[in-house]
Amino acid sequence: MGEIGEAAATALRLLRSADPELFAIVALSLEVSLTATGLAAAIGLPLGALLAVARFPGRGALVLLVDAGLGLPPVVVGLLVYLLLSRAGPLGELGLLFTPTAMVIAQTILVTPIVAALARRAVADLLEDYHEHLTSLGLRPLAAVPVLLFDARYRLATACLAGFGRAAAEVGAILIVGGNIRDHTRTMTTAIALETSKGALEQALALGFVLILVVLAVNLAAAGLSTMARRIEG
Repeated sequence: MGEIGEAAATALRLLRSADPELFAIVALSLEVSLTATGLAAAIGLPLGALLAVARFPGRGALVLLVDAGLGLPPVVVGLLVYLLLSRAGPLGELGLLFTPTAMVIAQTILVTPIVAALARRAVADLLEDYHEHLTSLGLRPLAAVPVLLFDARYRLATACLAGFGRAAAEVGAILIVGGNIRDHTRTMTTAIALETSKGALEQALALGFVLILVVLAVNLAAAGLSTMARRIEG
């Protein structure tokens, strides 16, 4: 316990002193995860809304594919992105492997199904509630998508927060495609894994504290948005 206590005290000192290396890792982690979440929202929100209101051949298979994506193993996603971006892969000439861009791509693939699945359920619930009203106005469900998205904005924001939480806590995929290169692709989760394996608990604990704070903030924000959504819909 004495060694662990000393490591925790040193970790707190690193945080209080705003250690440059520590906060560079935090900044890169947030940049990668926020970018991936933004891209996932741009893809997942309209895709989820489309799956909720439209009927077309192959829709059932696409819904099943999106829902299955909720359980995508990060290491498998990392492997697939690695194969695409490696020198022998179809996108190898772009030179993206072991860069933050590769990490964003991997996290976007992981987060998009979360956003799309939650958006589909939110819009489908509202469509059921508004069905008679839309029918009386002579509006097709597809034409009402902007209104449905606006009314579901708090639920959709919660979906994006859930996606960001998944991205921020992910380690397998970005470790494969990012390589955990110091001052270049090292994030909070990969640094925690590396420092722990080396027995250097001070930085690992400091980053662990920050990651826990980020996750708590995301969950508090999601809870607040859920409460607001229930009040408005109630």
